[in-house]
Order: sequence, then C-alpha cells, then structure tokens
Amino acid sequence: METYLDTTKDIYKKAAEAPDVGLCCTTTPIWAFPGLDIPKRMQEMNYGCGSTVHPRDLINNPKILYVGVGGGMELLQFSYFSRRTEGVIGVDVVDEMLTACAENFITAEQSNDWFKSEYVSLRRGDALNLPVEDETIDVAAQNCLFNIFHEEDLKTALREMYRVLKPHGRLVLSDPVTEDHMPDNLKNDPELRGLCLSGSLPLQSYIDMITEVGFGTVEIRAKRPYRILDPEHYDTETPIFIESVEVCAIKDPMPGDGPCVFTGRTAIYTGNEEYFDDHGGHILMYNQPLSVCDKTAGNLEKLGRKDIVISESTYFYDGGGCC
Repeated sequence: METYLDTTKDIYKKAAEAPDVGLCCTTTPIWAFPGLDIPKRMQEMNYGCGSTVHPRDLINNPKILYVGVGGGMELLQFSYFSRRTEGVIGVDVVDEMLTACAENFITAEQSNDWFKSEYVSLRRGDALNLPVEDETIDVAAQNCLFNIFHEEDLKTALREMYRVLKPHGRLVLSDPVTEDHMPDNLKNDPELRGLCLSGSLPLQSYIDMITEVGFGTVEIRAKRPYRILDPEHYDTETPIFIESVEVCAIKDPMPGDGPCVFTGRTAIYTGNEEYFDDHGGHILMYNQPLSVCDKTAGNLEKLGRKDIVISESTYFYDGGGCC
C-alpha cells in the first residue's frame, strides 16, 4: 500500500527528471554574493518556499547539513561559506534528485571558479533517520520539506536534526504555515501534502513542536504570503490563507522558565530616568528600542507601566535582542 511519503517521492522524482518551475514559489529573493553564479537549471529546481541561507549563521567555516537537496541551489550557496571538502552535506531520499543535483554541480563548476563539487557530500538518506553522526553539524537546514510530514514523523525529523547538531548549533527552516482551519480531507490528501500545502500547521503549533524537542531559542525571521486554497479549486468551504515562515532554532540549553521565542517584538522605555532595569537581566535605555523575546515582552506587560511600550509581533526578527 502506497503511503503519503511514497506519493511525495513520486512527485519529486518527476520534478528531478523535468524541472517544475511552478511546483514551489520561493518568497525570499535569491541571495546574490560576489562571484556566485547560480545555473538556470538550479533556479528552476529550487523547490522551496523561502530561504535557509543567512550569512550571519555561516561564520567560521561551518559544517552544514541540508536535507532535501532540490536542484542544489542552497547547497551551492552554503558552499560559498564553507569552501572545503565535504564542508556541506546534502541528504535526499530520491535517487533521481541526487543525480540531478550532482549534474547541476558540474555546471556550477564551469561558472564559479571558486566552487568544486567535492565541497558537497551528497548522501542518500531519510530525514527520519539521517546518515550523519551525533553533534557534528554547526548549521542544519531544510526548505519546504518538514511540512509534508504528519505529526509523529515531523517530531522524528526534528529530533534527528537536534541529534546531529553541535551544542549551540542552528536549525534553519522554511515551511508553509496557516492560521486557518485545514480540513481533514485536505490534511490526508497525499498529493496536497507532497505539494507542500495541506500539511501547513498554525505557527504556534510549529514553534511548540520545535521547542518540545529541546531547542531553547527560536527566532522567527520572516513571514510572507504564500498560497491560498480557495473553494473553487480545492475541497474546502472557506479560503485557506497560507504563509511562508523562516525560522531559526538554536540548540541552546532550555531556560528554566521555558524557551525564548523571538517574533519581532520590541520594548521601549519612555520614563524620566536614564534607563529602566527590571532586575531580570533586561535594561531598557531611555527611548531606545530593544528586541525582546515573547516571554520577556509578556513579563514587562504584566508590570502595567505606562512608560514601557511593547510592540506587537512583526515576525521579522534579525538578532540583537535579549531574553
């Protein structure tokens, strides 16, 4: 009996053999770096919904893991920051995708004098059982793959990423999410799951699954419109609005009072003193915005002070905050 994962493999087998430009729609502009040329076929096979390549994650020549290789575009981008033999590991369960990716690397070598195919180790493997040793990876990433999994498989995939990351390593994810009700008939449609649509979770549920695995810090880096499942084309009574979210989960120790989740909230002190100290590790300078995690934002709101203004979540966080 064919499972939803078998259906997914069939979809991406076909997408490897003949690039399907409309299969996904990356909501983030493709990074452009000096001396980096991305072959056209790689771009056509970029089956993601955002980006997992963030230069500030990629310092000190990191060891990088990317699960679900696509046409190799993000593997090539990661290699730009880790120019050494097998500095990047690409894992995929679809043989045809691994073959297409390797072919694209040969093309990339011709237009990028710094790149060598040996920088990337392509491995056949499953996200649910990664062919990677414990605590050997600095940055792990996946783009528009984990949303395909049903809940128990998703938990397994997240645990696997946590296992292979070094302490303080980073898991960078891009997936569709939705706050609208997803009917069971769509959730259980293997074709729609494989197309990265009906497996979309509410953002908070997605974050909860990440932190339950053990990640102590979570950053919501971007959230953008992605797709609409409308009643005219899908078996739903009401439109379902889907967004693409980019998340970084850091393998930090879990704080005693729960994870630090940054969703782009800011605290500003407007009182009569030079600064405000909450005696909990947070100092607000007069009229200087400070990015804070949702937990800290909530604690400051409980103080009920009129001279502390807390902004709503922007879902665009790019570091510099405190928990």
